[in-house]
Amino acid sequence: MGKEISNSYRLCKGESVNAIYSEQALKEYKGNPSIEALPPIYSKAEVIRRLSKIPDYNEEERNLEEHYRFHCIQKLFDFFEPLQKHIDIEQRFSRVIRQGYISRNPIGTEYATSLHEGYKRIKAGEYDYVSSIRKSAKASGFTIIGISGIGKTTTIERILSLYPQVIHHTEYKGENLNLYQIPWLKLDCPFDGSLKGLCINFFQAVDELLGTDYLRKFGVGRNSVDTMLPRMEQIANLHSIGVLIIDEIQHLSLAKSGGSSKMLNFFVTLVNTIGIPVILIGTTAALPILQGEFRQARRGSGQGDLLWHRMKNDGYWRLLMQGMWPLQWTKKENPLTEEIINTIYDESQGIIDIAVKLYAMAQIKAIVSGKELITPKIVRHTAKESLQLVQPMLEALRSGDKIEISKYQDITPIDFSQIYTESIAKASTHSSNKMVDEIEIIEEYAVLKLVELGIDANIAKLSVREAITTNPRNLDKIFLVKAAMKIAFEKEQDKLKENVKEKAKKGKRKLQENDLRYIVDMGKKNLYSAYEALNKAGYIKDPVAEFINKENGNVELFSKFIS
Repeated sequence: MGKEISNSYRLCKGESVNAIYSEQALKEYKGNPSIEALPPIYSKAEVIRRLSKIPDYNEEERNLEEHYRFHCIQKLFDFFEPLQKHIDIEQRFSRVIRQGYISRNPIGTEYATSLHEGYKRIKAGEYDYVSSIRKSAKASGFTIIGISGIGKTTTIERILSLYPQVIHHTEYKGENLNLYQIPWLKLDCPFDGSLKGLCINFFQAVDELLGTDYLRKFGVGRNSVDTMLPRMEQIANLHSIGVLIIDEIQHLSLAKSGGSSKMLNFFVTLVNTIGIPVILIGTTAALPILQGEFRQARRGSGQGDLLWHRMKNDGYWRLLMQGMWPLQWTKKENPLTEEIINTIYDESQGIIDIAVKLYAMAQIKAIVSGKELITPKIVRHTAKESLQLVQPMLEALRSGDKIEISKYQDITPIDFSQIYTESIAKASTHSSNKMVDEIEIIEEYAVLKLVELGIDANIAKLSVREAITTNPRNLDKIFLVKAAMKIAFEKEQDKLKENVKEKAKKGKRKLQENDLRYIVDMGKKNLYSAYEALNKAGYIKDPVAEFINKENGNVELFSKFIS
C-alpha cells in the first residue's frame, strides 16, 4: 500500500472560502450556484493587473553587504509579467470552467440523477472503460505543450490563484445546500509513469482538501484503473470539481500504461465520461502520447490545443526585460540597452525560465567579481559557466536547424538552487582570499605611516592589528591609520608612565634612622606632622629657651667683664 502512494506527490493548493453569489450577465450561467460562486469574468486589463507580480524592492538594499544581497536576488523568482500568451490561457480557463458547470448544476434534477446512476453502476460493477460517454456532458478542455522552462506550470498556477479551490455552500436563495465545491484540482503525473498512480493522486488530493478517506477506500489494494475511473467520476460529481489539471504528462509511460491506445482512451474518458474539463500540460516529449485520435477528439471541444513556442526577440520580449531589469541588487546600475536585451535573448533563446535564472546568476557574478555592474560580457561569461548542461539544446535552437532541434524533445530544467549554492561557495572563497590580500596591503600601509610619525615599530604593528580586529568591516586606509594612531598613542602613554614608575622605583634608597626624611616618614605613620616628628627627635630647639640661654650667657660675660 505504501509503495503505491509514494508517487513524488505534490498538491497545488488554493484558498477555501464560503460561497458568495454574484449576478450573472449570461443567461446560461444564471441560477447555477457553482458558477455564481466563482469570481467574475475578468476583462483583459483586469487579468493583466491580477496576474502581475512584482516582488518587494527597496533601492537601499543595493548598499547591503553581498551575503544579504545574494538573498535579495531570490526575489527575482517571484516576478511575473503577463504577456499575450498568459492572457489567452486565462480566458480559455475562464470559459472551460463555466462551460463544464452548465450541465452539472447542483440544484438541478440532472445532478441528483447523475449521482444516483453513478452509485448504481459502481455497486453493480458495470463500466465500459473504452466507450462509456456521457452525452449530456458539456466538458471541454485543452492541452498546453511547450518546451521545459517556457512558463507553462507557473502560468497555470498564477491563473489558479485567481480562483478559490474549495467553496463551501450552505444556502442558496433560501434553500439548504450542503456542498463543498472544488473549482479546480491540479495533479502532477507520477514519476512511475502509470495511469493507476495518477488515479491514486486524484483520491489523495481530494482527501487532503476535504478530509475524506477516498484513497483508503478506492485507491489501494487490487483496484485497477477500470474500477477507479467510475469512482473518480462519482467524486467529481459529488464535490462539483470544475476543472482537472494534469501536469507533466510526459512522465506517463506508454509501456507501463498499456500502450498508446489505452492511454488515449483514458484521457478521452476523463473528458467525456467523468464529465469535467481536463487541461493537460506537458513538454514536447509528450507529443507521442497525444497523437492521432486523441488530438481529433480534443479539437471537437472548441478550445483547441496550445503549442507554446519559445519567445521571439520582439516587443513582448522587450516588455519582459523592461519589467525585470529594475530588479537588480548590484551597487552600480546601467540602463537597459538593446545590446543587453539581445545578449540575454541569445543566451536564453527566448526561454523565460533560463532568462530569469541567467539574470539572477549574472547579478551574483557581478557582485562576486567586484565589478558590481551587469554588462553583456558578464551575461555571456555567466551563461558559458553556469548553463553548460543546456548549451547543446540552446545551440540547436540558435542554429535553427530542424534536424538538430528534433534531437531534443525537451530542455533539461536548470537547478538554480545547486547553481546558487556553488556560486555562493565560490563567492565566499574568492571574497576570503580577496579580503586577506586587502588586509595585508592596508596593514603594511598603516604601519609605515605610524613609523613615519615617530611611533615605535613594534607598537605600530600591534596598534594596526588591534584596529583591524576592532573594526573588521572598515578597511579604509585613512580610517585605519587614525584608529591605529589613537591606539598607539595610548600605548605610548602607558609605556611612558611605566618608565616613570620604574625610574621612581629604582631611585628609592634605604634611608638611615638619623636621616631627616626617615624621621618625617616614620612620624607620618604615627600621625605626627613633620614639625612634631623632628621636634620629638630633638632636631628642633625652643627659640625662647635659646634666647634666655643666650641672654644668660651675656649677663655672665658682662659680670665677668665688670669684675
